[in-house]
Amino acid sequence: MQDIYFAEEYGRLYEKCESGKAIRYVYDSEFGRVSHLFIKREIPIKADKELYDITTPYGYGGPIIERVCDGHTREELISGFEANFSEYCKSEGIVSEFVRFHPIFNNASDFKDVYSAIPIRKTLGTDLTLEDPVSEEFSKGCRKNIRRSTAKGVTWRVTEAPADISRFKDIYYSTMDRNGASDYYYFDDEYFNDCLKYFQKNLIFVEAIFEEKTIAAGLYFVYNNTIHIHLSGTLSEYLHLSPAYILRYAVTLWGKEHGYKLIHHGGGRSNAEDDNLYLFKKQFAQMTEFDFYVGKRIWDNAAYDMLCRESGNTECSDFFPAYRKPRI
Repeated sequence: MQDIYFAEEYGRLYEKCESGKAIRYVYDSEFGRVSHLFIKREIPIKADKELYDITTPYGYGGPIIERVCDGHTREELISGFEANFSEYCKSEGIVSEFVRFHPIFNNASDFKDVYSAIPIRKTLGTDLTLEDPVSEEFSKGCRKNIRRSTAKGVTWRVTEAPADISRFKDIYYSTMDRNGASDYYYFDDEYFNDCLKYFQKNLIFVEAIFEEKTIAAGLYFVYNNTIHIHLSGTLSEYLHLSPAYILRYAVTLWGKEHGYKLIHHGGGRSNAEDDNLYLFKKQFAQMTEFDFYVGKRIWDNAAYDMLCRESGNTECSDFFPAYRKPRI
């Protein structure tokens, strides 16, 4: 598997969050092989039969080409996938699909015509193949914050394949409370237990420590040559020590030492160029960024129109699928 976001177990992590079931669809033909991981969700609108839509699990994914057979082209493979998957969706009662393509693998370029893929923002990375990623990727202000924090006594610890992440959960929940996060981001004990169950060997637990106390923590995925920044948090009373910078500094040093090639930080909370989270992450990614595409596809136009009428969402909107748009 090329990346953790394409692993079937990763999809299972988000079945509860998305109120659906993770499914891997594989198109294997004379043209080659396409693998597609998604979560299938029942649409909560009354109809003559059960109807569903599908979405990418939290993060990134979408269909990915695993193999093109000799004597055939990528275009032939993609065309075959589209026709075959269309029939699958019809037989399964799948009305629509929303895809968050993987920015590193750029699978949007292969499937842009299947899903009307559009770029919506940048995601950011730290290139660990550089001789000195800290001096080359980190901004001047970022490096200054790190020096100040370490001068005040903040240290760090990186734990590979952690068996206990209770310290992380406490800090993470306090951060979600402080930021007024939506319920979607309050991952429960079952979620964290499943992280350890499916991916313990692919996790690192990074702590910023002050006076022998963990004051900030991050839970990150490591897979093949990439480190994915996943979840992190900081105790409110220690924000003045900038421990969030220490977490990124620590994982950069650790990743470089252990031969990883990239840290992927993701993007902001919104598509705005002045998004605060994006600007924070940009401080660690002065040279490395990726285009993030989303894709939308209606597989059953008649059912989609009916659902929009039933939900009262018939006007044009960027929200997709429109029938799931919350009523104000």
